[in-house]
Amino acid sequence: MKIAFIGLGNMGAPMAANLAKAGHEVTGFDVAGASAEGVGTAASGPEAATGAEVVITMLPNGAILRSVAAEVIPAMSPGAVLLDCSTVDVESARAVAQQAEEAGLGALDAPVSGGIGGAAGGTLTFMVGGSEEAFAKAKPLFDVMGQKAVHCGPSGNGQAAKICNNMILGVTMIATCEAFALADKLGLSREAMFDVVSTSSGYSWSMNAYCPAPGVGPQSPADNGYQPGFAAELMLKDLGLSQQAAAAADADTPMGHRALELYRSFVEDEGGKGRDFSAMLPRFEERGRS
Repeated sequence: MKIAFIGLGNMGAPMAANLAKAGHEVTGFDVAGASAEGVGTAASGPEAATGAEVVITMLPNGAILRSVAAEVIPAMSPGAVLLDCSTVDVESARAVAQQAEEAGLGALDAPVSGGIGGAAGGTLTFMVGGSEEAFAKAKPLFDVMGQKAVHCGPSGNGQAAKICNNMILGVTMIATCEAFALADKLGLSREAMFDVVSTSSGYSWSMNAYCPAPGVGPQSPADNGYQPGFAAELMLKDLGLSQQAAAAADADTPMGHRALELYRSFVEDEGGKGRDFSAMLPRFEERGRS
């Protein structure tokens, strides 16, 4: 398949490289001049998109997505698919999809879970919104870049699934870190805490697969000085998107709102920027009850 890939950052570059390795003809463009192994380079987004069957974007936010879409959609051939893998607000995803469909294109919003490791290893999970026809056309590419792609419904639903999932993740990580800090102060060992909770009703992905306590459970960023697997500032971004969506939908999300406040303080005022989102644990260890 002839593919354009716009946005060759930490996630986009390995995703594009995996597509090229699988035998697809991939042309990339990145405003910072980044490149990817086996991927050709274009001088602009529209140049990359010209003649492509699928144009994939991996971009920082909704405003940039809208700007890039406005440039590349006129260059795309009717029947081609615009596949956005960025994590952006639902409104931007739906606006871009509408613009693409009016131009005779397919459109998919397909944010990912799995981080940089998943992008490099081709083990990402895609949460996909858009038509069945566009999903079917992109499915072989999802199979190269990831291990699972779930069609969540019409345009925007991929972003909805991502932000709901990550709101749960942010809230449960905070609760897990709070509980470890409380266990410390009650004299309960972290190993005992993990052994009980990981096999009891407190079970969660944050505890069992990504334990924030170093030396406990499977290897996680906590065992590497909280070097980010998923950076706290990215969790802050996703929680912000969840609350933006909640406001637009008139949804009551008090825990999501409080998680946003805590991660904002952590990133902006408490040295959390550049650390893994599970570094909330040392943050709670250092604090008393206020």
